[in-house]
Amino acid sequence: MRQSDVAASAHVAQSLVSVIEAGRLAAIRFEDLRRVFAAVGAGFDGHVVWRGAALDRLLDARHAAIVASSITLLGRWDWQVHPEVSYSIFGERGSLDLLGAREAERAVVVEEIKSEFGSLEGTIRKLDEKTRLVRERIGLERLGWTPSIVGRVLVLPDTDTARRAVRRHASVLDAALPDRGRAVRGWLRAPHGPMSGILFVPVRRYRLTRWSSRRERGDTGPAAWIDRQTWTRARIASAGAISAPG
Repeated sequence: MRQSDVAASAHVAQSLVSVIEAGRLAAIRFEDLRRVFAAVGAGFDGHVVWRGAALDRLLDARHAAIVASSITLLGRWDWQVHPEVSYSIFGERGSLDLLGAREAERAVVVEEIKSEFGSLEGTIRKLDEKTRLVRERIGLERLGWTPSIVGRVLVLPDTDTARRAVRRHASVLDAALPDRGRAVRGWLRAPHGPMSGILFVPVRRYRLTRWSSRRERGDTGPAAWIDRQTWTRARIASAGAISAPG
């Protein structure tokens, strides 16, 4: 595309497209950047860096806490849990946050765990990919049998923010993942037929900075133990070191 074509599609001046192409972005508004990238079929996301690795650790902790809650929930209903199942099949690469299996029913559940809502379209597309690959290949390779019942669940923290995000994107989510709390839990207790839904899970409170300082002081009090337990269980899960809930 010529600069003039991009400018016309994005409803901006051609000179602005030229400045962006040259990488001189200091004075460009995010809104204009997004318009220009959208005009060429791309997207733009800004990343906040806060105190070096601290933000990454905080996001990891949130995700880890949800993983720990999901492992506990699946274990309560007799699912064998396989965390962080990686795959690379004909150019499709990634990992399943949690793969639950019940061999007696030949049932599997694919869980996509999100602590923060990012790209809705990307999340649904990736969950579709993972579910298809579990049905066609991953199930047999990982479990030794081909699943006949497959469910997929988007797992979110049970917070007002997450619930508002689901309501905001209801038109898309209701079509792609129509089942909700009671229906999803009922299916997990007794899987039958396909299921696509969203499940909100409670997550224990954690205070990353306070826990870190306590750990450094060797504190073994109840609050420190709870945070360390949540972090450790999810870290073990993310490393793929367990196959069933403890």
